[in-house]
Amino acid sequence: MVNEKKEELQVEELLQKYDLETSRLRSPVGIAATLIFIIAVAMSAFHLYTAGFGILQAMKQRAVHLSFAFLLVFLLYPMTKGGDKGKIPIYDYLLAILGVSIGVYILANYDQLVLRAGAPTQMDLVMGFIAILLVLEATRRSIGPELPIVAIIFLLYAYFGPYMPGMLAHRGYDLKRIIYQTYLTTEGIFGTPLAVSSTYVFLFILFGAFLDKTGVGRFFIDLAFALTGHMRGGPAKAAVVASGLMGSISGSSVANTVTTGAFTIPLMKKVGYKPHFAGAVEAAASTGGQIMPPVMGAAAFIMAEFTGIPYVKIIISAAIPAILYYLAVGTMVHLEACKLGLRGLPRSAMPSVRELAVKLYLLLPVVFIIYFLVRGFTPLKAAYWGIVGTILIGIVDLVLQYLLGNSSRIEIQQYARDMIQALAEGARGSVSVAMACATAGIVVGVVTLTGLGLKVATLIIALARGELILTLFFTMIASIILGMGLPTTAKYIVLATMAAPALTQLGVPVMAAHLFILYFGIIADVTPPVALAAYAGAGIAGANAMQTGITALKLASGGFLIPYIFALSPDLLLINTTPVDAIIAFISACIGVIALSASIENYLLTYCRIYERILLFVAALALIKPGLATDAFGIAVLGAITLMQHLRRKRAGQVGETG
Repeated sequence: MVNEKKEELQVEELLQKYDLETSRLRSPVGIAATLIFIIAVAMSAFHLYTAGFGILQAMKQRAVHLSFAFLLVFLLYPMTKGGDKGKIPIYDYLLAILGVSIGVYILANYDQLVLRAGAPTQMDLVMGFIAILLVLEATRRSIGPELPIVAIIFLLYAYFGPYMPGMLAHRGYDLKRIIYQTYLTTEGIFGTPLAVSSTYVFLFILFGAFLDKTGVGRFFIDLAFALTGHMRGGPAKAAVVASGLMGSISGSSVANTVTTGAFTIPLMKKVGYKPHFAGAVEAAASTGGQIMPPVMGAAAFIMAEFTGIPYVKIIISAAIPAILYYLAVGTMVHLEACKLGLRGLPRSAMPSVRELAVKLYLLLPVVFIIYFLVRGFTPLKAAYWGIVGTILIGIVDLVLQYLLGNSSRIEIQQYARDMIQALAEGARGSVSVAMACATAGIVVGVVTLTGLGLKVATLIIALARGELILTLFFTMIASIILGMGLPTTAKYIVLATMAAPALTQLGVPVMAAHLFILYFGIIADVTPPVALAAYAGAGIAGANAMQTGITALKLASGGFLIPYIFALSPDLLLINTTPVDAIIAFISACIGVIALSASIENYLLTYCRIYERILLFVAALALIKPGLATDAFGIAVLGAITLMQHLRRKRAGQVGETG
């Protein structure tokens, strides 16, 4: 128990250091802490109730959601980075109340606002102006200044349209029209991003909090070690598996790195991996969690709203690329272990498979989610019943343990406290997403008002001279740059409105275009100089941050190849394809990923010669382009190099025996 407490403290310290959202949080005590706790529990209770018994009308649901978010932001986040984190100043209480008034105004005047649509009163505009300022400030506090700056630039673009150069120019809009569009329609702050935040996203964040309290996170880690810990370089393979499982639910690269890495990184170092490599493995594997169904860092829900593609279809299409990403990371981990001659951990040090089998019931909530989604329930209802199932499974387990004499009433009481704590943690975890979505809504509103999205798409195509590969390349660069400064949801929203149309105009399927920009925005978490997940891994490993970042980027390089594969060959996404074509595309992609991994690691069966490394890279690129000729070339190159290295290694062994 003492060790678990120490581990929790270590994880909390690391989150405070490397997770920007966590590091900004206040830690008030006394009445202020109780007030925040009550507000957070009330927020979760509201969303649970509406998920179970019917959400409110669109604007009302979003207004209540935003009001709760304002309350928590201004009470939890100080105005400045170095502000007092133990005390809440009076002006933040006033800002919190003012934030609530933004939502209350819409609730109290909803019918009148509908009747006078398009003709706002002076008070409507005043409240709208205040709402814009508060959203920008709350977002700055919770996730940093980058996204608010982007939103301000877009607002200025809406006003100064006539003065813009070339095709970016438009007729311009006065303040009245801009404020109306941003505050009193569902095309601004209360648009699609906040709609998703106030329904699906909140419920899945809350679901993750309940899973954490029931011990599923630790179960994932134990399961990964039981399956792979004894293999060559086992702890690193366990890190890849555990991070994929954890990331599929948590959706946060840094939090996943810290939570899983606290256990896996020391063991990777113990079996012989270098510190920077151990930190990089955890960062690359944890970052991939945001592309692993079912949650995908909340982007899947927003993607469903933007594209009109059912959520279930999105996670089915995203599954194979996610598997390929983890195949790439796992292959490089294995090749590194072979290079260094590493072994795994002794089986005696592994968690007992028998004990884990008894605890498989912990996975039932995830099974519930999948079952309800397959049965055609909405993600909102699936998450709701997943949460209910989590609570009930915990209760049944406690009662059984109590009847068998393995637990006491104190543990039952602690379980009740943990469930209430999960309500509070779920609400706190949703705040930064809510504010990012509200601010991203401002950007979307301006794009809709000015028609900027179509213009940017036309510019990208013109810059690429209509060439699909160049268009993909420019979109990749834009995604990585935006991903360095913005959270996943906000980055995706901005690019979905501006860059994705350029890809679809050139024939890339909608699903492939949106997954393409999502992938590269996520890869930014391990792309120096702003590689937060890698720096968190370096902090745990005691390694050089930049060296860890570069290594993590190498390990995540499959994430650079895979999006090009499915953009050029949608068979990989199971779009309009036959089972045979899908299987061929998957096998081809797997071979390409293995060739790329060997080239980057400079090792296949033995160390590569320079020409072998180059040829392996060319083979990987050839397998990007769908077609029998390119696939045959890539497979032939990989096969030939494998044979040459086998013979070379065999000769080296014979020479060694002779010597």
